[in-house]
Amino acid sequence: MNSIEATVRNTKTKGELNALREKGIVPGIIYGGKDQNQKVSVSTKKIKILLEKQNFLSNVLTLKLDGKDQNVLPREIKYDIITDEPIHVDFLRVVDGTKLILDIPVKFINNEKSPGLKRGGVLNIVRRKVELKCPTENIPTELVIDLDGVDIGDSFKISSIKLPENVTPTIQGRDFVIATLAAPTIIKEPEKPAEETAEGAEGAEGTTEGAEGEAKASAEGGDKKEGDKEKKEGDKKETEKKEAPKEKK
Repeated sequence: MNSIEATVRNTKTKGELNALREKGIVPGIIYGGKDQNQKVSVSTKKIKILLEKQNFLSNVLTLKLDGKDQNVLPREIKYDIITDEPIHVDFLRVVDGTKLILDIPVKFINNEKSPGLKRGGVLNIVRRKVELKCPTENIPTELVIDLDGVDIGDSFKISSIKLPENVTPTIQGRDFVIATLAAPTIIKEPEKPAEETAEGAEGAEGTTEGAEGEAKASAEGGDKKEGDKEKKEGDKKETEKKEAPKEKK
């Protein structure tokens, strides 16, 4: 269980609260149970470290206040809209015998041991968190799903997860799905055999050669026609010369 140092604060104005924040301190409040609400302040740096964990709002903390330890549960945290820094946090006293409704994160392990993932399968996560009703003395930090040996087509339902004693899902009456291992969404087309590729290349080459031959023949035919035309014109002139009448002297 994580622990965090806290001190009692007596701030009354917004200016005093802002002064605390400028010093790297986050104001907070402890509420719940029979005791009165209590104003506290905690280190901004420590809060930010705890916030990096996915289960911050479902993980019981030990708050060390004035030399005494008390278990609390972070319930709400507010952020600055410009800097995104935490500016206030609420803590709920953990009182034995009561139950809370919490969103517990789901964690997947042994991904590298899943034959389905090795074959390109896709892990489709339906619920990254599951809402559970938990006794304050028995709150799970996370729900673990083991992917060892899992193949394409397998699925995980809430019934496949062993929950702590007296912990129950808020959804009752159906065995809802948390995740499935689906087939790949993109199927690659098989590559063409090398022989077909080679034949295709030869066919293209033959077509090119045929085109070149036709172009050459066309050019030669053009030259031949030009020669025939010139020869005909020459013969015509020669005939006209012979048939012309001789002039009388």
